[in-house]
Amino acid sequence: MFSGIVEEAATVVSAERHDGNLELTVKSSFAEELRIDQSVAHNGVCLTVVELNNDGTYRVTAIDETLRRSNLGDLSAGSLINLERSMRMNGRLDGHIVQGHVDCTALCTDIEEVEGSRYFKFEYEVTPDLVKKGYMTVEKGSVTVNGVSLTVCDSTAKSFRVAIIPYTLEHTNFRTLKQGDRVNIEFDIIGKYVARLKELENA
Repeated sequence: MFSGIVEEAATVVSAERHDGNLELTVKSSFAEELRIDQSVAHNGVCLTVVELNNDGTYRVTAIDETLRRSNLGDLSAGSLINLERSMRMNGRLDGHIVQGHVDCTALCTDIEEVEGSRYFKFEYEVTPDLVKKGYMTVEKGSVTVNGVSLTVCDSTAKSFRVAIIPYTLEHTNFRTLKQGDRVNIEFDIIGKYVARLKELENA
Protein backbone atom coordinates (compact mmCIF):
# COMPACT_ATOMS: atom_id res chain seq x y z
CA MET A 1 0.00 0.00 0.00
CA PHE A 2 1.26 3.48 -0.89
CA SER A 3 0.25 7.11 -0.38
CA GLY A 4 1.30 8.70 -3.67
CA ILE A 5 3.96 10.86 -1.98
CA VAL A 6 7.04 10.30 -4.13
CA GLU A 7 10.30 9.94 -2.22
CA GLU A 8 12.67 10.36 -5.12
CA ALA A 9 12.91 10.75 -8.87
CA ALA A 10 15.63 8.15 -9.42
CA THR A 11 17.61 7.19 -12.52
CA VAL A 12 17.13 4.02 -14.55
CA VAL A 13 20.58 2.47 -15.11
CA SER A 14 19.39 -0.21 -17.49
CA ALA A 15 16.15 -1.58 -18.95
CA GLU A 16 16.56 -5.03 -20.49
CA ARG A 17 13.96 -7.34 -22.03
CA HIS A 18 14.05 -11.03 -21.13
CA ASP A 19 11.37 -13.44 -22.41
CA GLY A 20 8.65 -10.78 -22.42
CA ASN A 21 9.64 -9.36 -19.04
CA LEU A 22 11.49 -6.11 -18.38
CA GLU A 23 14.42 -6.08 -15.96
CA LEU A 24 14.94 -2.59 -14.52
CA THR A 25 18.09 -1.62 -12.67
CA VAL A 26 17.56 1.60 -10.72
CA LYS A 27 20.04 3.83 -8.88
CA SER A 28 18.47 5.25 -5.72
CA SER A 29 19.68 7.15 -2.68
CA PHE A 30 17.88 4.66 -0.42
CA ALA A 31 18.91 1.46 -2.23
CA GLU A 32 21.05 0.38 0.75
CA GLU A 33 17.94 0.51 2.97
CA LEU A 34 15.98 -1.90 0.78
CA ARG A 35 15.71 -5.65 1.18
CA ILE A 36 14.92 -8.49 -1.17
CA ASP A 37 11.13 -9.02 -1.59
CA GLN A 38 10.34 -5.42 -0.56
CA SER A 39 7.65 -3.59 -2.54
CA VAL A 40 8.53 -0.27 -4.18
CA ALA A 41 6.27 1.80 -6.44
CA HIS A 42 7.93 2.72 -9.75
CA ASN A 43 5.96 5.42 -11.60
CA GLY A 44 3.06 4.14 -9.52
CA VAL A 45 3.62 0.45 -10.34
CA CYS A 46 4.24 -1.84 -7.36
CA LEU A 47 7.29 -4.00 -8.12
CA THR A 48 9.29 -6.40 -5.96
CA VAL A 49 12.99 -5.90 -5.30
CA VAL A 50 14.76 -9.03 -6.58
CA GLU A 51 18.42 -8.00 -6.41
CA LEU A 52 20.53 -5.57 -4.37
CA ASN A 53 23.92 -4.38 -5.57
CA ASN A 54 26.86 -2.68 -3.86
CA ASP A 55 26.80 0.40 -6.08
CA GLY A 56 23.56 1.95 -4.86
CA THR A 57 21.42 0.11 -7.40
CA TYR A 58 18.76 -2.58 -7.22
CA ARG A 59 16.79 -4.64 -9.72
CA VAL A 60 13.06 -5.26 -10.24
CA THR A 61 11.10 -7.21 -12.84
CA ALA A 62 7.99 -6.06 -14.70
CA ILE A 63 5.97 -8.81 -16.37
CA ASP A 64 4.07 -8.59 -19.66
CA GLU A 65 0.71 -7.73 -18.01
CA THR A 66 2.35 -4.81 -16.21
CA LEU A 67 4.02 -3.59 -19.39
CA ARG A 68 0.72 -3.63 -21.28
CA ARG A 69 -1.00 -1.47 -18.65
CA SER A 70 1.82 0.95 -17.87
CA ASN A 71 4.54 3.12 -19.36
CA LEU A 72 7.42 1.10 -17.92
CA GLY A 73 8.18 -0.30 -21.36
CA ASP A 74 8.97 3.26 -22.50
CA LEU A 75 11.86 3.52 -20.04
CA SER A 76 15.50 3.35 -21.04
CA ALA A 77 18.87 4.04 -19.43
CA GLY A 78 18.87 7.60 -18.12
CA SER A 79 15.09 7.86 -17.66
CA LEU A 80 13.81 9.39 -14.43
CA ILE A 81 11.41 7.19 -12.48
CA ASN A 82 9.31 8.16 -9.44
CA LEU A 83 9.91 5.94 -6.41
CA GLU A 84 7.94 5.39 -3.22
CA ARG A 85 8.47 2.70 -0.62
CA SER A 86 5.40 1.09 0.92
CA MET A 87 3.52 3.14 3.50
CA ARG A 88 4.18 2.74 7.21
CA MET A 89 1.00 1.92 9.11
CA ASN A 90 1.96 4.27 11.96
CA GLY A 91 2.51 7.26 9.69
CA ARG A 92 0.35 10.04 8.29
CA LEU A 93 -1.52 9.45 5.05
CA ASP A 94 -0.33 12.62 3.32
CA GLY A 95 -1.65 11.63 -0.12
CA HIS A 96 -4.46 9.11 -0.61
CA ILE A 97 -4.83 5.32 -0.63
CA VAL A 98 -2.76 4.04 -3.57
CA GLN A 99 -2.43 0.35 -4.36
CA GLY A 100 0.35 0.45 -6.91
CA HIS A 101 -1.94 -1.25 -9.46
CA VAL A 102 -1.91 0.92 -12.57
CA ASP A 103 -5.22 0.89 -14.47
CA CYS A 104 -4.12 2.38 -17.77
CA THR A 105 -1.87 4.94 -19.40
CA ALA A 106 -2.80 8.45 -20.48
CA LEU A 107 -1.25 10.97 -22.85
CA CYS A 108 -0.10 14.39 -21.77
CA THR A 109 -1.90 16.68 -24.23
CA ASP A 110 -1.28 20.14 -22.79
CA ILE A 111 1.01 21.95 -20.34
CA GLU A 112 0.17 25.44 -19.12
CA GLU A 113 2.06 27.81 -16.82
CA VAL A 114 -0.27 29.56 -14.36
CA GLU A 115 1.06 31.92 -11.68
CA GLY A 116 4.04 29.83 -10.65
CA SER A 117 2.38 26.44 -10.96
CA ARG A 118 2.04 24.22 -13.99
CA TYR A 119 -1.16 22.59 -15.23
CA PHE A 120 -0.93 19.26 -17.04
CA LYS A 121 -3.81 17.86 -19.07
CA PHE A 122 -4.12 14.11 -19.64
CA GLU A 123 -6.39 12.15 -21.97
CA TYR A 124 -7.09 8.43 -21.73
CA GLU A 125 -9.20 5.78 -23.43
CA VAL A 126 -11.56 3.57 -21.42
CA THR A 127 -14.65 1.65 -22.45
CA PRO A 128 -18.12 2.43 -21.02
CA ASP A 129 -17.93 -0.87 -19.10
CA LEU A 130 -14.71 0.24 -17.39
CA VAL A 131 -16.25 3.60 -16.51
CA LYS A 132 -19.08 1.73 -14.78
CA LYS A 133 -16.41 -0.06 -12.73
CA GLY A 134 -14.96 3.22 -11.50
CA TYR A 135 -12.25 3.84 -14.09
CA MET A 136 -12.87 7.59 -14.14
CA THR A 137 -12.04 10.84 -12.40
CA VAL A 138 -14.29 13.24 -10.52
CA GLU A 139 -13.83 16.95 -9.86
CA LYS A 140 -11.64 17.52 -6.79
CA GLY A 141 -11.19 13.76 -6.40
CA SER A 142 -7.88 11.95 -6.15
CA VAL A 143 -5.89 10.36 -8.96
CA THR A 144 -2.39 8.91 -9.15
CA VAL A 145 -0.21 9.99 -12.08
CA ASN A 146 3.17 8.26 -12.39
CA GLY A 147 2.85 7.41 -8.71
CA VAL A 148 2.08 10.99 -7.61
CA SER A 149 -1.09 11.60 -5.57
CA LEU A 150 -2.88 14.55 -7.16
CA THR A 151 -6.20 16.41 -7.05
CA VAL A 152 -8.31 16.36 -10.20
CA CYS A 153 -9.58 19.51 -11.86
CA ASP A 154 -11.50 20.00 -15.13
CA SER A 155 -12.64 16.37 -15.16
CA THR A 156 -14.36 15.09 -18.31
CA ALA A 157 -15.33 11.61 -19.48
CA LYS A 158 -11.86 10.94 -20.87
CA SER A 159 -9.58 13.70 -19.63
CA PHE A 160 -8.58 15.72 -16.60
CA ARG A 161 -6.06 18.31 -15.47
CA VAL A 162 -3.83 18.51 -12.41
CA ALA A 163 -1.92 21.45 -10.96
CA ILE A 164 1.71 20.79 -10.07
CA ILE A 165 3.39 23.07 -7.54
CA PRO A 166 7.10 23.93 -7.96
CA TYR A 167 8.19 21.52 -5.19
CA THR A 168 6.47 18.53 -6.83
CA LEU A 169 7.82 19.56 -10.22
CA GLU A 170 11.36 19.65 -8.87
CA HIS A 171 11.20 16.36 -6.94
CA THR A 172 9.39 14.11 -9.46
CA ASN A 173 9.73 13.23 -13.13
CA PHE A 174 7.02 15.77 -13.92
CA ARG A 175 9.96 18.09 -14.54
CA THR A 176 10.85 16.14 -17.70
CA LEU A 177 7.27 15.48 -18.85
CA LYS A 178 6.28 16.92 -22.22
CA GLN A 179 3.28 16.80 -24.53
CA GLY A 180 2.86 13.39 -26.11
CA ASP A 181 4.45 11.49 -23.21
CA ARG A 182 2.62 8.54 -21.67
CA VAL A 183 1.95 8.42 -17.93
CA ASN A 184 0.57 5.77 -15.61
CA ILE A 185 -2.88 6.30 -14.13
CA GLU A 186 -4.38 4.66 -11.06
CA PHE A 187 -7.97 5.71 -10.39
CA ASP A 188 -9.23 6.08 -6.83
CA ILE A 189 -9.90 2.68 -5.22
CA ILE A 190 -12.81 4.09 -3.18
CA GLY A 191 -14.62 5.04 -6.39
CA LYS A 192 -14.07 1.54 -7.74
CA TYR A 193 -15.66 -0.05 -4.67
CA VAL A 194 -18.64 2.30 -4.83
CA ALA A 195 -19.09 1.50 -8.53
CA ARG A 196 -18.88 -2.24 -7.82
CA LEU A 197 -21.47 -2.05 -5.04
CA LYS A 198 -23.83 -0.18 -7.35
CA GLU A 199 -23.23 -2.80 -10.05
CA LEU A 200 -24.10 -5.64 -7.65
CA GLU A 201 -27.22 -3.85 -6.41
CA ASN A 202 -28.48 -3.60 -9.98
CA ALA A 203 -27.58 -7.18 -10.91
